[in-house]
Amino acid sequence: MLFKIKVLCIGVVLSSCSLISFAQQISYPPIETVAPDFKKLLERPRVPLNPSFTIIYTDSVIIEHGFIYSEKDERVPILIYKPVTGTKQYPAVIFLHGTSGKKENNRNILYQLAKRGIMGVAIDARFHGERIAGGAHGSKEYVDAATAAWENKDQAHQTHPFLFDTAFDLWRVTDYLVSRPDVDANRIGMGGISMGGMETWLAASVDKRIKVVVLDIAVQSFKWSLDNDKWQGRAGTIQAAHLQAAKDLGDSALNKHNVQAVWNKLIPGITGEFDCPSMLRLMAPRAMLILGTENDPNCPLPGANIAYASAMQTYRSKNATDKVMRDVTPKLFHTSTPEHFKMTLDWFSKWL
Repeated sequence: MLFKIKVLCIGVVLSSCSLISFAQQISYPPIETVAPDFKKLLERPRVPLNPSFTIIYTDSVIIEHGFIYSEKDERVPILIYKPVTGTKQYPAVIFLHGTSGKKENNRNILYQLAKRGIMGVAIDARFHGERIAGGAHGSKEYVDAATAAWENKDQAHQTHPFLFDTAFDLWRVTDYLVSRPDVDANRIGMGGISMGGMETWLAASVDKRIKVVVLDIAVQSFKWSLDNDKWQGRAGTIQAAHLQAAKDLGDSALNKHNVQAVWNKLIPGITGEFDCPSMLRLMAPRAMLILGTENDPNCPLPGANIAYASAMQTYRSKNATDKVMRDVTPKLFHTSTPEHFKMTLDWFSKWL
């Protein structure tokens, strides 16, 4: 059986029954309403994808570098590593980088996927990589965009650069992949690390075309972190935006109230209907691997336990516990491990 529990919470090992009981203390909207609500929130005018790619042939992999359009003025840079086996259609995996990263950071996993007969796909998240004039500059442009979104007064043109806008891009990238004759539309996976993992659970939870999911140091509960004064790690990823919000609200320092104000505007619903424990329910019965570390300040373990327990309730109801697995590495902070890299590859290989 692939169902595996290695859940550490402040030195206490919790059984699956304890986790389920813990999750039942929180009430989320019915699963049937969450996906339509999230799609409605993120939807914007669709435009032709207009893909454009250059192709490089090597002995071991075919490399494609190009872009599609997700919106009228949003060009999504894409890097593809394709197997050279000559198969008519390949399974495909979209794998996403973390904050301040870029698609090229994922070359190794794309290559390893291709060696296993899977097309590997990476994109630049909004305000990262090629989506920044002159190339990547760390996370400055990302944080600047979050700050501008906070200060925006035009509700009709509110942007969501923190996680949500890239989630929309992922739906459009999936549209592109299913249109390709060399992709098996019934075997598409998605995964990511940190920010990329969060964008994955946001996008894939409501997109049933994604059949297999891997979430690495990305599962948490935004609500739990606020309620338990553990929001600092997550807020730190866009700290300047939070500092500006605190100033605008008349606060001399960050606190859970001004942090929540930013989340409510930039990622509305993230402490309720669209929080990770709610969204993970929508993954069942698809194959999902959750990877984490014991002392991750960005994804505090007790909140991650709630998300996992919430997902497990639904997987149990669908008799699909063999399709979900979790691994938490003891002692480490917010980092991905070589073991998790291998587990990621093995998971995609098994289920695609």
